[in-house]
Amino acid sequence: MNYNKLPFLKAGDKVGITATARKITYREIEASVIMLKSWGLMPEIAHTIDAEYFQFAGNDRLRTAAFQNMLDDASIKAILFARGGYGTSRIIYAVDWNNFIQHPKWLCGFSDITVIQSHLLSNYNVPSVHSLMAINFATATSESIESLRSILFGDEILYKVPPHALNRNGVANGILCGGNLSVLQGLVGTPSDIDTKDKILFLEDIDEHLYHIDRMMVSLKRSGKLNNLAGLVVGKFTDMKNKDENNPFGKSAYEIIAEHVAEYDYPICFDFPAGHECDNRALIIGAEWQMKVNDDVEILQL
Repeated sequence: MNYNKLPFLKAGDKVGITATARKITYREIEASVIMLKSWGLMPEIAHTIDAEYFQFAGNDRLRTAAFQNMLDDASIKAILFARGGYGTSRIIYAVDWNNFIQHPKWLCGFSDITVIQSHLLSNYNVPSVHSLMAINFATATSESIESLRSILFGDEILYKVPPHALNRNGVANGILCGGNLSVLQGLVGTPSDIDTKDKILFLEDIDEHLYHIDRMMVSLKRSGKLNNLAGLVVGKFTDMKNKDENNPFGKSAYEIIAEHVAEYDYPICFDFPAGHECDNRALIIGAEWQMKVNDDVEILQL
């Protein structure tokens, strides 16, 4: 499916906000509600907001039902996930996608939402938006907020990224896939696993030990997900840790990634402004992008 078949938003459209993972309060998403209204949109809040079942935004049944209702509600034109954490993989198998596939809408989020984005791309070839979530609007940069608005309303998307010492020059066109590295690793061998061949792979992560990053990259490489890429975009790897500060791993996250793709020749952009930081630029997973990596880096959504 070409992403253009997803209708862009217009003033008066409803946007659902729900949580498929960790619990969250209305106060934590209030900034997003105010911003969506300023765009002329009508936020609709699911019962998962302010719900609590241990660390989750309600039990699995509640989170599934709330998401399903918003998928099936034709009056809701986009869904903004409230936050990540953990929990989406627990309910993905229970979601009925039949109505959504007939009438797809924009699904926007990142981190744990990589489960949904990968499932849509691998099973239905339906695009989604890797972007900030409702909880992030209070602290996000204006550029990241505007990037989400631009995608939802159909503006041209072109990112210019400063050069990085580990970049590899070249030009690539391809469908964008990927997201959170830890989540992607957990999807290998499941019905939500992604095919990376001839695609531009995007990776980001947070709060991981460096040896975990190495182990996950080894696994992706052994499973063949790194050898036939059109290109690689490496986003933010935030708050990386050494298991033993007196016995360091010896490489940064970026150096680990560079090592595992050194034998390939596709272009690579490091330090793209997307991930678990205030500047989290929106990307359409499942759309075609062009990346040009030279002295300057340009990433254009085609």
